[in-house]
Amino acid sequence: MKRLLLIPALLLGSVAMATGYNYEITPLIGYNVAEGNTDLDNYTTFGAEFQYNGLDSVIKPELSLLYSKADYNTNKLPSGTDTEVWRFALNGVYEYDKVGAVIPLAKAGLGYESMNDGSYTSNTGNADSAFIDAGIGAKIPFNDMIALKLEAVYMLKYNDNRYDNNLAVLAGLNIAFGEKAQKAAPVKEEPVVVAAAVVVDGDDDKDGVLNSADKCPTTPAGSRVDVKGCFLDGDDDNDGVLNASDSCLASAPGEKVDASGCKVDTDDDKDGVLNSKDICPNTPLGDAVNSDGCPAKVTLHVKFENNSDVVNQESYDIIGKYADFLNNYSSYSAKIIGYTDSRGSTDYNQKLSEKRANAIKSMLLKKGVPAERLSSVGMGESNPVADNATKEGRAQNRRIEAELTKN
Repeated sequence: MKRLLLIPALLLGSVAMATGYNYEITPLIGYNVAEGNTDLDNYTTFGAEFQYNGLDSVIKPELSLLYSKADYNTNKLPSGTDTEVWRFALNGVYEYDKVGAVIPLAKAGLGYESMNDGSYTSNTGNADSAFIDAGIGAKIPFNDMIALKLEAVYMLKYNDNRYDNNLAVLAGLNIAFGEKAQKAAPVKEEPVVVAAAVVVDGDDDKDGVLNSADKCPTTPAGSRVDVKGCFLDGDDDNDGVLNASDSCLASAPGEKVDASGCKVDTDDDKDGVLNSKDICPNTPLGDAVNSDGCPAKVTLHVKFENNSDVVNQESYDIIGKYADFLNNYSSYSAKIIGYTDSRGSTDYNQKLSEKRANAIKSMLLKKGVPAERLSSVGMGESNPVADNATKEGRAQNRRIEAELTKN
């Protein structure tokens, strides 16, 4: 028995609806290629499809109805004998992200075929029966409500100790209507940025003290200075501490200083670590920090391509800045932890989280972070930080965390 090899693979990922409307209806016309053992000529078919988009799911339900009138081509029946073919099917439809002007789709489901053979059923073996179907296709939108829809649908039916195959090639006008689904705004937060100072040597003020040791880098040429490059006496920065005792000769006007002429140490980000020791001076209020003032765990707001471990290009800068921090502070190691939301199977989410965590680790390695200071782990859909029942909550749960430890 010949087979029609047109069963598509349904791949999981982030759904991309053709429109934002809750309902779609598609009047169809097409051509059915029938398997030879049905004794039927190939025939034209008509019908319609109704799709519901209101469910918060990657798979959209579709109800399909097809009608045909087909002629028999066998000498077992009188010449001119024909039959009516009715097909009803309930399918699940998955629509991929838009590629150029085309929205690819895949579908699969179950149906029932009724053939009005009357008294000829015993001669042809074409009885009413259930079937399974699978198909691929595409929508080509004209605007947000109307699109050309093209499909190829394979149907497999069991008929009294034999399998019958049919392939329907269909085209129709897809019309969207009803309320528009509400879409959640993306969650965006500013990442923690750690800046490193660059020291450039030289003697710009020509006072005989190199810039790297000069506490008074704008001393007029020829001035008498100490080993710090500052006037031997006086109070150039007007902070109340004579130059000879002033370790910070460029204090800002009105700045409160200590006996050495330097700014009184404070804790601007209220994390319990004084500014002079705080290498992460902008820690969000309330975050737990280590002795250097850095969060033990941060969320890197990295975006990935749909259903993929490929990092979106707009997230490269975030990863680059975190790599700079690790390269500047070699006493730290980082564990990269990947999480997903709860959609999809537990095993699938676990593997996806591992791939994404490992992708970030690989990018940090390429930025020069030593391999012995990096590790990665996937936690799947565990430890949610928000409600997976909402789009906003799922967006927060799809995250990459970086856990710092001292070497």
